[in-house]
Amino acid sequence: MAITTRDEINSAITNLCAASLARGAETRVAASMSSRNWNAHRAMIFGLCVLFALVFLFVQFPTATFQVFCIWAIVMLALNMGLKVAAALACISDPKTKNKQNAIPARLPKFSLLIPLYRETEIAEHLLERLLEIDYSKELRDVCLITEREDSLTRAALGRTVLPTWIRPIVVPDGSLRTKPRALNYALDFTDGSIIGVYDAEDAPAPDQLRRVAEEFANCGPRVACIQGVLDYYNDSTNWLTRCFTVEYATWFRVVLPGLERLKLVVPLGGTTLFFKRDVLENLGGWDAHNVTEDADLGVRLARAGYSTKLVDTVTQEEANGRFWPWVKQRSRWLKGYAITYAVHMRSPVRLWRDLGTWRFFGVQMLFAGTLSQFVLAPILLTFWLIPFGVPHPFADAIPVPMFWGLVGLFFVSEVTNLLIAALALEKAKKTWLIKWAVTLQFYFPLAAVAAYKGLFELAWKPFYWDKTVHGVLLPTRPPQPPLHPASDA
Repeated sequence: MAITTRDEINSAITNLCAASLARGAETRVAASMSSRNWNAHRAMIFGLCVLFALVFLFVQFPTATFQVFCIWAIVMLALNMGLKVAAALACISDPKTKNKQNAIPARLPKFSLLIPLYRETEIAEHLLERLLEIDYSKELRDVCLITEREDSLTRAALGRTVLPTWIRPIVVPDGSLRTKPRALNYALDFTDGSIIGVYDAEDAPAPDQLRRVAEEFANCGPRVACIQGVLDYYNDSTNWLTRCFTVEYATWFRVVLPGLERLKLVVPLGGTTLFFKRDVLENLGGWDAHNVTEDADLGVRLARAGYSTKLVDTVTQEEANGRFWPWVKQRSRWLKGYAITYAVHMRSPVRLWRDLGTWRFFGVQMLFAGTLSQFVLAPILLTFWLIPFGVPHPFADAIPVPMFWGLVGLFFVSEVTNLLIAALALEKAKKTWLIKWAVTLQFYFPLAAVAAYKGLFELAWKPFYWDKTVHGVLLPTRPPQPPLHPASDA
């Protein structure tokens, strides 16, 4: 027997078992549910076959092929609009009342908060300031700053800072890949909190967020394994791209995701402000280390295991990507991950249908295949804007006049619906001044088509490559915080 500290024990474990722990972090998820068996060579051959087939069809039957793609794009547009409307109506008709009295947990749980850092020298100082504002007992919060062994810059920046006792660094050994989910898996073994939270480096959570999450877990049923907070941006007024990004996020986190929850559909998780019951997370194998959208994948696996996700109106503000090419790279990673996630879970469609049921199985098709289809086929829909300028369109010439005007009506209703839902979301976010910018989303979303083609290309080239988003570029001097009382024990 000997007297020692947790840091010394963890250091000894790392020195003795770093290699095996690193390998385990890459293979925690069962092979049948993981993307690590993704065959890039096979994906390349499949992609080339599809490309040659499309070229052949467009050369031999150009008009008919284009019309088929038009029909596909229109059907996806109509289904996506229907899902958004259903989600918005579910939000508006939420039966929960503001006067609902929640029970206060008799014993607050311990949180282990995982914050992966990679080349984040510009954000370290701001990150520590925000962590100090968290209003939760310091004995019950264990903040882990996760860095890669080769990332000497970030480690040096943290080394120049005196960390509180409840914040500690965890260094991830080198391995066969370098991704956020791998780092999370590795750090999970060094934590002991009953609730595991995930934040990004640039996040500014509401000071009372952990108390809100603890209260929600105390009042929800045993099948609720995850709580997702609301993400917003503190640099929304920087430029046009950040304004549109803010409108998009407001729609997603304040209308669409809450609507999906209330419609009992699968909720694709966001990458931050996530809180899990530790036992459930470990039973599921943590995160898929090879999936570049590990959050959305974990949301599907939670649903397949019979668990649900609860959306809670507690806000974390972060930095919007306001530069064109970095935005495209970030979005291409998301869409590439959506494609891999969909392919992994559709390895056995019958099993997926049995796990989820018909209704949620349909939801997965819309959320993943539908989203990818919309962005890939966006150029097809854009060609309809040429008709008002007198440019002949193959699809318009092939349908009766009444059907053509019905199609015009569908496009008009779709645009109006998107504007109304954006207005509803911005009202909830108390950012109604952005409504006028919602009109310009017509020029914003086509950028995602570029990202979609880049992401699909990478499926056959570098499927596990994590296109890092640089933070701290458009960072204000001090991100605004909600008007809440300051932390009493920081």
